[in-house]
Amino acid sequence: MNALELSGVSKSFGDHVVLEQVDLVVSEGTIMALLGASGSGKTTLLRIMAGFEVVDAGTVTIGGVVVDDGTTAQAPERRRVGYVPQDGSLFPHLSVEKNVLFGLPRARRRRGAADGLLEQVGLAGLGGRRPDELSGGQRQRVALARALALDPRLILLDEPFGALDESMRAEVRDEVIGVLRALDATAILVTHDQDEALSVADRVAVLQHRSVVQEGPPEMLYEHPADPELAKFLGEANVLEGNRTGVRASTALGEVLLDDDCAGCSGPVRVVLRPEQLGIVEAGEGTPGTVVRHQYFGHDAMTHVATSGDLLLAVRHEPRRRLQPGDAVGITVLSPARAFEKDPKTPSE
Repeated sequence: MNALELSGVSKSFGDHVVLEQVDLVVSEGTIMALLGASGSGKTTLLRIMAGFEVVDAGTVTIGGVVVDDGTTAQAPERRRVGYVPQDGSLFPHLSVEKNVLFGLPRARRRRGAADGLLEQVGLAGLGGRRPDELSGGQRQRVALARALALDPRLILLDEPFGALDESMRAEVRDEVIGVLRALDATAILVTHDQDEALSVADRVAVLQHRSVVQEGPPEMLYEHPADPELAKFLGEANVLEGNRTGVRASTALGEVLLDDDCAGCSGPVRVVLRPEQLGIVEAGEGTPGTVVRHQYFGHDAMTHVATSGDLLLAVRHEPRRRLQPGDAVGITVLSPARAFEKDPKTPSE
């Protein structure tokens, strides 16, 4: 059974259209990342799932039950949906235990009822503490325990790691995702961080232009984006103008092999190459270029190279080669590229 189904969901606030004809299906036991830029409607969509907002049109189905059809909406407390906001929203005057049990009926708020939940999120023995006695990561895990206390069919996480500093963010994220996977939970994680979405989720749905423009496994979205705009949103991408003949395209980097088998295709295209699909060779080999910027990251390096025609290319490569601005180098293409038929109205990069 699908844990969640959205069909034709639309939402406006006054004259401002936030969501338009959103379709999305989330299977049970799946961790889905809902990825989009700030202002793309991610949080509004999450609030619709939780029941905090009502759709203008379309349907929301949770666990096979229609909970919102634009006319009648089921109350949030009846949906068995756990909600983890960005800042955790803990009550500062209550203990950790009382925060975890707050959303439960009084009959279930018995002493010790939170112990198992706190153990699940790695906070065993901390039920008597106040939120101000915890680290930011611990507070976020308390918020997760409170969501789990409802025995939810679906857990919604609204940028839950955004308030954490960089050193803590990855650690807490791994811990929270680990808990969700251990419980075989169904969860939707809202994020604007592409690396976060691609690295932790089973599937990623990209929200752009008020709707879901592509959804699928992370590697599919990264390697086979729906268009050049989405390719650049999901990570750094080099977009070149080209002219296609069969499975090859002529570009500023010479003739490039394409990653599809459309032997009969021809005409103007936009060619997308990820930085790791390019290589740096000695000057005099490949396409000539000049190093503009070199960044060393330890595990790899990123070098930006200017070629003829004011084309600036990003190249990701092994870190041992240290380059300086002004160095003359050559650029080669290491693997087949993606090609998109060029809209006559599309401006050149």
